[in-house]
Amino acid sequence: MKNLLLFLFLISVMLLSPKSSYAIYDPLSTSNNKYGIHILFPEEISEAAHLVNSSGGEWGYVTIPIRISDRNIEKWQKFLDDSANYKVIPLIRLATEGDYFNKASWEKPNKYSMIDFANFLSSLNWPTKNRYIIVLNEPNRGDEWGGIPNPQEYADILNYAVDVFKKRDGRFFIIGGGLDNAAPDVYQKYISQFNYLREMNQAVPGIFERIDGLSVHAYPNPGFSSTPEYRGVNGIYSYEFEKDLIANFTDKNLPVFITETGWTTESTSHEAQVQYYKRAFENAWSDKNIVAVTPFLLHSEGEPFRKFSFILDNKRTPVYEAYAKLPKIKGTPQIEPKTIQTAVKSTVLKTRYFTQEFTKTIYNKINDQTTTFLRWLLHI
Repeated sequence: MKNLLLFLFLISVMLLSPKSSYAIYDPLSTSNNKYGIHILFPEEISEAAHLVNSSGGEWGYVTIPIRISDRNIEKWQKFLDDSANYKVIPLIRLATEGDYFNKASWEKPNKYSMIDFANFLSSLNWPTKNRYIIVLNEPNRGDEWGGIPNPQEYADILNYAVDVFKKRDGRFFIIGGGLDNAAPDVYQKYISQFNYLREMNQAVPGIFERIDGLSVHAYPNPGFSSTPEYRGVNGIYSYEFEKDLIANFTDKNLPVFITETGWTTESTSHEAQVQYYKRAFENAWSDKNIVAVTPFLLHSEGEPFRKFSFILDNKRTPVYEAYAKLPKIKGTPQIEPKTIQTAVKSTVLKTRYFTQEFTKTIYNKINDQTTTFLRWLLHI
């Protein structure tokens, strides 16, 4: 009888304790469908799935931003459920406040926002074991970092994000934010991608040892117009130059996620883009270290992003149709099984916003409930 009671006690503790012993896996250790697309809204997941899982593909990728003010539990759980149903792997990029459709600067993030993001995103059920998080966007641009780029601040935030996310759940796969590969060195406005990476490592030595992957914005610059054969540092091969530089700071082989790329109709016709994407995937993006390529953008009717859009006037463009026809493979990521919600998760799911105070209060309540349950069970 004592052994049975001890067993029941241990089971209850396991169910009610936060799960921090999980670990990520190498996404390139299994069959991987690297084709993806960048979307702006969760409602676009079905159209995105049609594109990235076409022509024999399964478990393609989508990159999607989540703003700090948009922690709506129903909205984002539905998106992750839809991702599982459509067999799409989400790459969720953290964002502060700003508007995609104006030129105002995005707010500078802080450590409290990383705590809130980690609490919120760890409360959700994800479709795959790896929970991919991209920490912010093009921080080497002043308009993406409160007006003035600061690699020391970004390295510190990134380092903190690794800690806070991994403590919530070891399945979080932390990816450094993609940089503007065409940014020049202009005082207090822009820092070139290479100088920015160097200053990050100087500010937080070993920062590239700590992250799990590297996000690259491999746009075909200059002017989104270079051919797939152009091998300049600001073209679609830019990921190679970033990897080579980071190799001076760490022996860790960081898998690459090309989370933004693409040509525009201002410089390259749809017909030319059809050929460019085919050649890019056959050559530049055939590198075995690339996990995903998510061109920007699936759909935008407004400026300034209309010129990138794979869908225009609510019609699929020739680029969309050709991209869908590119041969793909069935990815076999490690799937996250549907599990019975613990008391912790069931409680958290009732709220929209999360703080350290709130989480501490919840755990205290659960511990009290556990004690009451055990007293009843043991008749004491």
